Amino acid sequence: MQNVALLGLGIMGSGMAHNLLKAGFPLCVYNRTRTKAEPFAAQGARIAETPCDAADGADVIVSMVGDDDASRAMWLGSGNHDGALDGAKRDAVLIECSTLSVNWVRELVGLANERGLQFLDSPVTGSKEAARSGTLRLFVGGEAATLERVRPVLEAFSQQINHMGPHGSGTIMKLINNMVAAVQVVAFAEGLALAERARLNIQDFVAHISAGAPGSPIVKGKAPRMAARRYDDTDFALRWMHKDTVYALRAVEEFGSTAPAVRTASQVFQQARALGLDDLDMAAVFEAVRPK
Repeated sequence: MQNVALLGLGIMGSGMAHNLLKAGFPLCVYNRTRTKAEPFAAQGARIAETPCDAADGADVIVSMVGDDDASRAMWLGSGNHDGALDGAKRDAVLIECSTLSVNWVRELVGLANERGLQFLDSPVTGSKEAARSGTLRLFVGGEAATLERVRPVLEAFSQQINHMGPHGSGTIMKLINNMVAAVQVVAFAEGLALAERARLNIQDFVAHISAGAPGSPIVKGKAPRMAARRYDDTDFALRWMHKDTVYALRAVEEFGSTAPAVRTASQVFQQARALGLDDLDMAAVFEAVRPK
């Protein structure tokens, strides 16, 4: 089996590591906070000291981190030749599963090409439970032949692999996915705030919206949390959804599109961040619009 290196062991990366080990892949893991990596050593993974160390000898190098800065740190390191690109062997395949900006993904593709490495942008969609159960969905950008080469690795932690086209197309698709979700979540939060102010029966309100035309999967998933104001046991942190709207708006500007609804949603998420809700579930955006 292919030797795999996994960089980043947050909520999603931890689930991916578990399923890679379950599938029998020889795995090396790296996380900036070592304590998050230690449980995987008991399952047979090697813990690396640096991203470069993790990449050494790996056939496939997967990154799953929060944003552009964290991704740069994984691939480029701290300037001491300790990044994953420094340790990658020439025939390795790099897979970036994080939700990142289009510009950074393009730059990363160029860096990989300079070193004769193959690259896929493959952001994931799905909750913490999907990562844990190996049922994530992937949006993949890159060469079809490269995808086929690493398909067994991706199948270890996903239930659906969608090849969107050339490099960057997976990233664009994921940003569009999340910008639509952000708008829906903010719209429901505003509706719930009005329902509270109008003294509607909130349980009935949630049931009717969830069962009706507005009841998208994201609304159905977040409505009970918002109604109960229960934001712990985070599935997807509020700060990451705000970050995704920021990256999506950059893409909107680059491609000459318009997105007034997403711009407003991003501002509401920013207001929620100002309330100190960064690490709570993104359903906490309700607190930014709830009547005080």
